[in-house]
Amino acid sequence: MRTRTAPKADPSSLAARFQAVRGLSVALVAPLSDADASVQSMDDASPAKWHLAHTTWFLETFVLRDFVSDYALYDDRFPFLFNSYYEAEGQRHARGRRGMVTRPALGEVIAYRAHVDAAVLAALPDLADAARDLVMLGCHHEEQHQELLITDVLHLMAQNPIEPAVWPAARKVPVAMPGPLGWIEGVAGVIEIGHGGDDFAFDCEGPRHAALLSPHALATRTVTNGEWADFIADGGYADARHWLSDGWAWVRGQAIFAPLYWERSDSGWTRFGLDGRRAIDPAAPVTHVSFYEADAYASWAGARLPSEAEWEAMASAQDPESGNQLDAAGPVEPRPATAGGGWFGDVWEWTGSAFRPYPGFRAVEGAVGEYNGKFMSGQCVLRGGSCATPRGHVRASYRNFFYPHQRWQFTGVRLAKDL
Repeated sequence: MRTRTAPKADPSSLAARFQAVRGLSVALVAPLSDADASVQSMDDASPAKWHLAHTTWFLETFVLRDFVSDYALYDDRFPFLFNSYYEAEGQRHARGRRGMVTRPALGEVIAYRAHVDAAVLAALPDLADAARDLVMLGCHHEEQHQELLITDVLHLMAQNPIEPAVWPAARKVPVAMPGPLGWIEGVAGVIEIGHGGDDFAFDCEGPRHAALLSPHALATRTVTNGEWADFIADGGYADARHWLSDGWAWVRGQAIFAPLYWERSDSGWTRFGLDGRRAIDPAAPVTHVSFYEADAYASWAGARLPSEAEWEAMASAQDPESGNQLDAAGPVEPRPATAGGGWFGDVWEWTGSAFRPYPGFRAVEGAVGEYNGKFMSGQCVLRGGSCATPRGHVRASYRNFFYPHQRWQFTGVRLAKDL
């Protein structure tokens, strides 16, 4: 959704973007078997096949069904199977049982995609502006699901005792640890944040509004694996002083002792990734940590998490297409920081801000109005994108959000402090 009317994309450029996005999704599942693509590893995750079908259902429903008069549904059972949370679209299959949908098989889902793709491309030159807007929204929506697909596949493979690599890769060459953490003084006083341009943005990114910032500084880079290992060695997971009450209950109740996918071996810490299990790279950004862990680390380090306004004020002058982001199917993981670090890519950065509506926010009418507004409760904002975020998808105003215990996404930590 957009905060305001955007320039109308001409059909040819929109068609090229549409084909690129849709092609990448299919490329991401190329290494998977039908079984790989059908299994659901937990309620928070969805099968890869479901992601492919849901993003197709979105286009079929909100573009073809609603704007192409002679279009007939590919299969009238699919809306029940592949609707996610749109109450206005009626009954749907329970989220936690998506892994029970062994049929349609992966091949049929890909055929469904091809059918819908052809219909959208054929209709595109004559679609109303509102329908083209929804095609663009469908592209951005699918990019969100590409990242979810990657992280859901990673979580699934981590449950397999043989820990198979999805994308085998050459052994990494160790690099030097980055220098000591530096600090950049942030902007203080009254600033404006939120999306205010004419290009695409999701509804939750606006309206643009004023925010008051006290004097503060932000770290020049995110926290590394090596620094996190120091936190563990110092008893960080066993010291209640650093944890929020809910976080302490979570870490004790779930027996959490390290980031997700870390294990201790005789030779040190290892992590499981899409290239299999390997030794952690001490210089790479730590990832797969929850908000609770991020907040505890910040307390241990004598710092805090930045607010989303502080983060956006600093990142707004940076190139959102820079950094380690997703360009094609292949191994996906955070990389050691270059000199000066970066603000986009590698890992989503937890902020200390709750995901709540900005002043003046109004959800749009209709089913697509359920896109973000209904989730503005109990979740925390993350900024900056990750190594699994398609390049070109994020911007300084982009607001990602997850519950404080969740950590199967590529989530990391940038520190802040008061001045």
